[in-house]
Amino acid sequence: LCGGSLRWYQHPTEEELRILAGKQQKGKSKKDRKYNGHIESKPLTIPKDIDLHLETKSVTEMDTLALHYFPEYQWLVDFTVAATVVYLVTEVYYNFMKPTQEMNISIVWCLLVLSFAIKVLFSLTTHYFKVEDGGERSVCVTFGFFFFVKAMAVLIVTENYLEFGLETGFTNFSDSAMQFLEKQGLESQSPVSKLTFKFFLAIFCSLIGAFLTFPGLRLAQMHLDALNLATEKITQILLHINFLAPLFMVLLWVKPITKDYVMNPPLGKENIPLMTEATFDTLRLWSIILLCALRLAMMRNHMQAYLNLAQKCVDQLKKEAGRISTVELQKMVARVFYYLCVIALQYVAPLVMLLHTTLLLKTLGNHSWGIYPEMISLPVDNSLPSNSVYSELPSADGKMKVTVTQITVALSSLKTVFTPLLFRGLLSFLTWWIAACLFSTSLFGLFYHQYLTVA
Repeated sequence: LCGGSLRWYQHPTEEELRILAGKQQKGKSKKDRKYNGHIESKPLTIPKDIDLHLETKSVTEMDTLALHYFPEYQWLVDFTVAATVVYLVTEVYYNFMKPTQEMNISIVWCLLVLSFAIKVLFSLTTHYFKVEDGGERSVCVTFGFFFFVKAMAVLIVTENYLEFGLETGFTNFSDSAMQFLEKQGLESQSPVSKLTFKFFLAIFCSLIGAFLTFPGLRLAQMHLDALNLATEKITQILLHINFLAPLFMVLLWVKPITKDYVMNPPLGKENIPLMTEATFDTLRLWSIILLCALRLAMMRNHMQAYLNLAQKCVDQLKKEAGRISTVELQKMVARVFYYLCVIALQYVAPLVMLLHTTLLLKTLGNHSWGIYPEMISLPVDNSLPSNSVYSELPSADGKMKVTVTQITVALSSLKTVFTPLLFRGLLSFLTWWIAACLFSTSLFGLFYHQYLTVA
């Protein structure tokens, strides 16, 4: 935001507006009224069609310190960068050292990033519910119910069309949980039924869809403004690809369109697969990361398109008849820059969610970053740790020894229940769902701004 390439429009002073309106001298209005010995003057008004051209200034760090939601934006960006660096370092370490008994600490960092991104989007959504006059609350509720119905419909689609692996993952989870409960001396058919699992998953998906409603609607408006602002053909092409990026991500899990065509291409009588399933899964991960990098690279184009709304509102005002108070005009111009960090959060938070859900899918789903003929699965030792491992601990530190043993046994037991198959199905579905929500809301926003609003 503070790289120097973004420029924001400064609101004019009252003296400048007075000069433009032809009122050089400041005097008491004839319509001033006197109440209890005090003179109350009506606010200064100017014609709406005044010839006003706003001055621009580069966005600096000092300018952003007073913006609404700037601390939340700075915290999310800083923590995301730190978590991504930790993930990259951890991936390099695991690639060379290949440890089997250590817990991958990058998983915790990615989960924290996702929790912070959801918290920020939840905080932004609560502001729309506080607005009494506007229709933002109704829009959020409507899209929330829409995404709930959509999630229920998607969850009943067979794996022949949407290849998430949820059915396989849930079956594996149920079997592993039953075996774990039997070892503990408990009798249970299943910890949770499939219907209950899908119902709560659909509720969670509806909340994500409600949180991503206004980010998608805002993206559509910025996309249209950025296209009008772009002069180079390559920039326009990248903007179109960036807008369609969630659609490309959605199609990656539509089996008849992508995987079936790649695995069994119509290249003659003999259907020779172009790649293995592991290679296709790896390419899917890389495709999402590249599309996220493109969206990050196009961020400044969208932010500048948003900042240009100040001049756009002034130009629109010139087409109207009547008068407007100087205070209202100044608020209209200043409000655009004041909410810059809110718009930036709506742009960055879904991107962060997509990126780190994909990173979790790779790690917890035992995928690989390399394009190999077969997937290299990390060995998972489901057996409980032996006491000989902890016999080397100092005998004087008995309490620490017991604590370490209990934690390690608990983590090893959880690995037998929460398997990579479960994480692969669940995270694949969540990644697909975030992309589907973004594309649905941005497509609706594009239709709304293009056809339902008067330019």
